[in-house]
Amino acid sequence: MEYRTLGRSGLKVSAITMGTFTFGGEGPFGMVGQHGVREAQRLVDLCIDHGVNLFDCANMYSTGTAEEILGEVLEGRHDDILVTSKARMRIGDGPNDEGVSRWHLIRECERTLKKLRTDHIDIYYMHEWDGVTPVEEKMAALETLIQQGKVRYIGCSNYSGWQVSKSLAAADAAGTTRFVTQQIHYTLEAREAEYELLPLSVDQGLGVLVWSPLAAGLLTGKHRRGKEAPEGSRQAAGWTEPPIRDMERLWNIVDVLVEIGDARGVSGARIALAWLLSRPGVSSLVVGGRNEEQFKDNFGAVDIRLTEEELRKLNDVSRLPLIYPYWHQHNFALTRMSQADMALHADYPDRMYGGEDPLV
Repeated sequence: MEYRTLGRSGLKVSAITMGTFTFGGEGPFGMVGQHGVREAQRLVDLCIDHGVNLFDCANMYSTGTAEEILGEVLEGRHDDILVTSKARMRIGDGPNDEGVSRWHLIRECERTLKKLRTDHIDIYYMHEWDGVTPVEEKMAALETLIQQGKVRYIGCSNYSGWQVSKSLAAADAAGTTRFVTQQIHYTLEAREAEYELLPLSVDQGLGVLVWSPLAAGLLTGKHRRGKEAPEGSRQAAGWTEPPIRDMERLWNIVDVLVEIGDARGVSGARIALAWLLSRPGVSSLVVGGRNEEQFKDNFGAVDIRLTEEELRKLNDVSRLPLIYPYWHQHNFALTRMSQADMALHADYPDRMYGGEDPLV
């Protein structure tokens, strides 16, 4: 296993994080998996044996059952293991059962601690933006939890660039703890994060964790053009996240993943994960699995170093268009770009969308 420093913190995390989305299987989560304590124990032990030191959960997964199962499985082992959880999503029917208000965050953190059978959460994520609660209230509530020793590090998930920046600015203004990480959706198929979130992470020192790095299994190579979804897959069960807006582009990407994987004698999934691990700012990939074989295959991605030619093929088939203002910056500011800028621009040819003379 490879260990990477999480952003500008001193925390080392495994390049592969175990996701617990499949624990419990209540409600719509049953489409993904229905692991009880026994199955979860076997998979957690497998991950630990392969060097995984980070386990990702959330208070909304199976309405808290996932936290309870993870807590039972990890009881007595928290000294050597890092555990994350998240809050923000609706968790009940009451008017304060969602959001990032001080009331909601403190209550949910204390509930999570009981379910996880521990006295602290290593990384506590804001699961989604809340445009109603003042950002200063959110950051102050998180600082309270940190000062009480209930939370070690904080992060956000599914924020836009300006929402992350506003949260960081509020912490800086108050002299309180900043986010050290953000957890985002980012794959060869979904590269929108490169417009803002990846450059922001590089610039502000946020470690990036990637959720659903195989696009809910669509990038494993098991799903192919013109064929029915494999039996037992999420798609066969009716799962629709993440949205795929261009199916032809998806299958073109899968074709290249399989081509490169076949040439190396490995799965397309390993190639997709290895590409993500080569991206700037990425600290760890949150992977889930229904069985041991899936996890073992994913672990193999850590050892793959893609060649320049393989990276070129993958980037050529998946690259998104440069939207404004990035196409303009690419044409006229390329010689004055930082490492953060290049998290987006490095994969594009020089002087796109215009000639040598300024267009505007």
